[in-house]
Amino acid sequence: MKPIDIINTSLPSPTAAPKTGKPGGGFADQLKSAINSVTETQTSADRAVEQLHSGQAGSLHEVMIALEKADISMRLMVQIRNKAVDAYQEIMRMSV
Repeated sequence: MKPIDIINTSLPSPTAAPKTGKPGGGFADQLKSAINSVTETQTSADRAVEQLHSGQAGSLHEVMIALEKADISMRLMVQIRNKAVDAYQEIMRMSV
């Protein structure tokens, strides 16, 4: 049986920051990529609807799935925005 201290040496320190490939990457980059992902999902749903109207789409089910994906991703982004605004407002209410 191995001592506990040997097992814990392989775990990263909780205070150690994760290493990223470029400095300055973090929350802003994650937010930008999430926004771009939502935009791509919305665009693909729009294309699916246009293809359905023109008769090029495979089936109505595929179009509805694309629309639901776009709807869910937009709702998630709105909730993330709301949480970020709430966090900002809470920080601004703090006394220094």
